[in-house]
Amino acid sequence: MTAIETAIGEPDWRRAADLIHGAGTLALACHVSPDGDALGSMLGLGLALARSGKKVVASFGDRVLEVPRLLRFLPGQDLLVKAAAYPAEPDLMITFDASTMERLGLLAPHAGKARELVVIDHHVSNTRFGTAHLVDPSAASTTMVVEELIHRLGLPVDRSVATCLYAGLVTDTGSFRHSVTTPAAHAMAGRLLETGLRPEELARELWDRSPYAYLRVLGAALGRATLEPDAAGGHGLVWTFVSRADRAAEGLPYDEVEGVIDVVRRVDEAEVAVVLKEDDDGGWNVSTRSKGVVDVARACAALGGGGHARAAGFSSALAVPDTMAALRPLLTPPLLTPPLLTPPPPRTEP
Repeated sequence: MTAIETAIGEPDWRRAADLIHGAGTLALACHVSPDGDALGSMLGLGLALARSGKKVVASFGDRVLEVPRLLRFLPGQDLLVKAAAYPAEPDLMITFDASTMERLGLLAPHAGKARELVVIDHHVSNTRFGTAHLVDPSAASTTMVVEELIHRLGLPVDRSVATCLYAGLVTDTGSFRHSVTTPAAHAMAGRLLETGLRPEELARELWDRSPYAYLRVLGAALGRATLEPDAAGGHGLVWTFVSRADRAAEGLPYDEVEGVIDVVRRVDEAEVAVVLKEDDDGGWNVSTRSKGVVDVARACAALGGGGHARAAGFSSALAVPDTMAALRPLLTPPLLTPPLLTPPPPRTEP
């Protein structure tokens, strides 16, 4: 028995499978501004269902339906429809990687009117907003739950489906570097690789390419990075922001700045890293990361967001100083788990 089978009860698996088997059209939706796990889990299940003869439509609730450039290699995008073409009152709607109905954006009203709503997720902050739930907070990614569901539906996982599932797995585990990585995650990766997918090709698409404009915007963001050694309960905070003016000056789309947090989080002197990113409408999306002492999910949930203890986010309509003023006092221990390794001392010149 896998960890997922233990975390999700048999009645929940059977109910979700029965709903899917009995449905005519399946309406799939992932959270707004989809990442690899959200889009990969949705398209992976969508492809498996479509190839079994099911009618499938899929979407996400952004004002403009545009797949982030880094994820445009994913198969199954022919299943995507704009919000205007999405069923208004689906008989069966399935959501992916969304911890709250609000995270569905323009598709939230559709979820509210669905006759049956299956919620598939791995966030501990999931609010159980559906009529059936496959939620496993111990899973490294939502695609791990989806892989198990595909198996229980008796559907094959070919190379295209595996590509979608693998993308979600490696992005949410940080290429198996994050603490959510488990033996089950590695075992799943092995099964997916057996389909013939090329991990080096996926890695290049996800992490090893960017337009020159990204370097310019990254440089501006790093140039204004602020270190606050006394913040986060004395464990240190480093933060910066990327404005839409930064991006406009270089012609860089919003989805290209997701990786800034992965650079900022490397600072030795800071337990918590924060990057605020201004979208095209003037709102701020805030990414937070913790090295294991501060529970950033708790802090973000208090501001209307959510996520994982070490990686979470929220949205803000306030200016950068006001957003940081609201977040800063929430970035305090209790301890999560003691660090496995003692952080190295700050580097000094010889």
